[in-house]
Amino acid sequence: MLSVRLPEELEEKLNILSEQEGTTKTDIVKEALRNYIEEKEKQTHPYELGEDLFGKHGSGKGDLSTTYKQKVRSKINEKTSN
Repeated sequence: MLSVRLPEELEEKLNILSEQEGTTKTDIVKEALRNYIEEKEKQTHPYELGEDLFGKHGSGKGDLSTTYKQKVRSKINEKTSN
């Protein structure tokens, strides 16, 4: 069981809608919550949006993240030796 406190304005609108629709406030809230949850479940996460693009335009060098320190040291040594 769930109890929810609504702002006065929202409760008034719910009362009016309940009377207009000829249904209970509980049924309206249940339907609204069901719709909200369904929409949230349909939403894709940012990773899912770009998943097919990740790695698509890579350099082809799979070791870039592991050899960057060596490359930086090499560049620094080149500059300091001149």
